[in-house]
Amino acid sequence: MREHGTKRIFVHEVAPRDGLQIEPRFVPTEDKVRFVNALSKSGVAKIEVTSFTSPTAIPALSDAEAVMRTIIRAPGVEYAALAPNVRGAERALRCAVDELNVVMSASETHNFTNLRMTCDKSLGQIAQVLKVIDRQIPVNVSISTAFGCPFEGVVPESRVLELIARVVDSGADRVALCDTTGVANPLQVEQVFGAVGSRWPEVRFTAHFHNTRGMGLANVLRALDVGVTRFDASVGGLGGCPFAPGASGNIATEDLVHMLHLMGYETGVSLEQLLECAGTLPPLLGHDVPSHVLKAGPSTRRYPVPGAAAEKRDA
Repeated sequence: MREHGTKRIFVHEVAPRDGLQIEPRFVPTEDKVRFVNALSKSGVAKIEVTSFTSPTAIPALSDAEAVMRTIIRAPGVEYAALAPNVRGAERALRCAVDELNVVMSASETHNFTNLRMTCDKSLGQIAQVLKVIDRQIPVNVSISTAFGCPFEGVVPESRVLELIARVVDSGADRVALCDTTGVANPLQVEQVFGAVGSRWPEVRFTAHFHNTRGMGLANVLRALDVGVTRFDASVGGLGGCPFAPGASGNIATEDLVHMLHLMGYETGVSLEQLLECAGTLPPLLGHDVPSHVLKAGPSTRRYPVPGAAAEKRDA
């Protein structure tokens, strides 16, 4: 899974889809387009723009076609979209997405709550989508609740490995393992990503962490240790699953990039541009966002010395 020992890390931005899908206030199409266009200037490797889902299921993203066809695409950025089934995949293809993201859960209960079907049926739908796409574009399979389920509790590692084996056998060569409700811990992350990386070195794995219990960046560190180079993140820390009780936002993209840059990793991402994007969110959404770096500023920020201390220093 480690890409030739390089320290380059690839940041995948998911706020336009994963973040906006749960917002109670509908974000107008033109504002979504401006948001994606601004993110395109930040240097992220991929942006998940929208979801080709039933407008009844996810009304916040009912303008998927309009957004996908209006955004300005930046060279070097992959523009992805989620599709839950063949119909959604066909809609996405007509909008010339660069990557299709299909999703299922490792947990039967969450899969039925989220998708209204069994895991076996989801696997069948994924196989159908892969057949329809026929390698026209890459397909990423996101496995939700890969580290634990809000209904069933712990999801065995063997279950995750079984599902990966089945989707890889169906033709998938990109897989994201998702900590949907923020229950993963660093040791578990090391064990799971270590196992999948050694078993399927040809598969492009992505780590998708939520910061529900404050362990998101700790999990990133352990994933880095076992060679993961691709991470989903959401500017501002937006996100959450509408069908998972207790789910809160993803790790904030600016928090992730800030940490990686301090550690000497290359991302190709402008932290300044990310912070500009994050700063537009509170007025757009009507509420604060959980980003730490947006609130505190980068650790490199310096402040004026208070008057009395400055006088003593200069004396």
